[in-house]
Amino acid sequence: MIKISKKTNLLEHESYKYELHDTKKPNLFEDMFSYKQIPKVTFNHRLVPKSMPENIYITDTTFRDGQQAITPYTVEQMKTIFKFMSKLGGKKGIIRQTEFFVYSDKDRRAIKECQDLGLEFPEITTWIRASKEDFKLVKDIGLKETGILVSCSDYHIFNKMNMSRKQVLDKYLGTVKDAFDAGIIPRCHLEDITRADFYGFVVPFVNELTELSKQAGIPVKIRACDTMGYGVPYTEVSLPRSVAGLIYGLQYYTDMPSEMIEWHGHNDFYMGVANATTAWLYGASAVNCSLLGIGERTGNVPLEAMVFQYASLKGTLDGMDTTVITDIADYYKKVIGYQIPPMTPFVGEYFNVTRAGIHADGINKDERIYNIFDTKKFLNRPVGVMLTNASGLAGIAYWINQHFKLDGENAIDKRDPLCVKIKELIDTQFAEGRQTAMTDKEIIEFINKIDPDRFSIKQ
Repeated sequence: MIKISKKTNLLEHESYKYELHDTKKPNLFEDMFSYKQIPKVTFNHRLVPKSMPENIYITDTTFRDGQQAITPYTVEQMKTIFKFMSKLGGKKGIIRQTEFFVYSDKDRRAIKECQDLGLEFPEITTWIRASKEDFKLVKDIGLKETGILVSCSDYHIFNKMNMSRKQVLDKYLGTVKDAFDAGIIPRCHLEDITRADFYGFVVPFVNELTELSKQAGIPVKIRACDTMGYGVPYTEVSLPRSVAGLIYGLQYYTDMPSEMIEWHGHNDFYMGVANATTAWLYGASAVNCSLLGIGERTGNVPLEAMVFQYASLKGTLDGMDTTVITDIADYYKKVIGYQIPPMTPFVGEYFNVTRAGIHADGINKDERIYNIFDTKKFLNRPVGVMLTNASGLAGIAYWINQHFKLDGENAIDKRDPLCVKIKELIDTQFAEGRQTAMTDKEIIEFINKIDPDRFSIKQ
C-alpha cells in the first residue's frame, strides 16, 4: 500500500510489519562476533538519512551505571554533584534527567535531599528491577519515570535467561503493564542491542510496547543500550552494529517518536562519543552519559564530552555553564579522591598543557595555534606549559608571563636574560639525569635566585 509518510511527507510503500521470529536456536551473529577474533564490521551499503531532532538532550547515569564503577558516593557527594549538574545544564535543562538507585536508605535519602533543592533540571528518575513492589516504591518516592532492564540479544535471552524469545517478550510486556498500572512511565533499557536480532526481536517488541502505551495513555521510552561498545558510527554498516541503522530503524519500522528514543553507549572500542553523536544525528533525542565517563568496564560516554558535541552541532551552548566542568573535575580529585588521567580531554591536568618549546613559541604568538578553543573562557583553564629541557626559551617566557599575569608591554620576551639563565639551570638538571618536568615551586626558586627583586614575590 502506498501512502504519505508522516515522517518524511513523501509517498512511500507502507513499511513491512515485522513479527516476532521465535527461533529455536539463538542468533549470536558468530561470523561477526567470533570470540576468538576481533569483532568484524560488515557493510551493506544502505544509506540512512540523517534526521536530527529539533531538540536534543543529555541524560545522566552518574549515580547508577557510574556508581557501579567507583566507591559509592555519600549522600552529600550526590547532592553536590547533582547541583553541579543542574548548573552545568543551564535553565533550558540540556542535561535533562539523571537516574538513581532506590534500594538502600542512602540512595532514597539522596533522592529526597536532591528533590528538596527544588531544581527543575535534571529530572530525577530511577532504575529498578522489574517488579510490582519496585514500581510502588518509585511512585511512593514521587517519581514519574523509571528505567527497566529488558535485555534483547540472544546472548541474554538464550544463554543467560534460558528462555525463548516469546517467553521473554511476554515477560517484558507483563512488566511494562505493571508500570502502566502504577502510573509510571517505563524507560525500557534494550540491553545489548548491538548484538540483537533487530527485525526478529527488537522491532516486534518495540511495536508491542507502543501498542500497550496507546492503550494505557502513558508514554513509553526506549533506551538503546550498546552494552559492549560494539556500535560503530560509519555509514552503510550492517545491523546490528550500525548506530545510524538502529536509530533510524526504531523510528521507521515502529511508531516510536524520536523524543522517546535515547542512546546509551559504552567505550570498549573507543567509539563512545562518536556513537552518541551519531545517535543524535540520526534521530535519538537523548544520549545517556556519566560524568568523566566513569562506568562499567571502559566506562560510559563522558557527559562533559557531549556538552561540547552539543555546542558543535547546534552552534550554541544554550545556556550551559561549561566552567562548571572544571569545578566538577576539581571536586572529584580533591573531595572524592578520584584520579583523573592527566591527558583526559577537558578535565585532565595536562589536557591543554604543552611541554614542547616550539608549541610554546606558537602559543606566545597566538594561542589559537596550539589550543583547541578559548579554554580560559569555557573551562576557566588557561593554556599551560610544563618546563623540561625540551621547552626552550619560549616555554620559559610563556610560563613566566602566565604565572605572573604579564601581558602587553609588561610581558617578557624569550630573549630576556632571566629566561636564558633559567634555561641553563634546567638544562643542567636534565644533563645530570633528571626525568620529570620542573615544578612551579622550583621555577620560583630559580627566579628568586637569579633576580630576586624582579617580581617582588617570594615563594
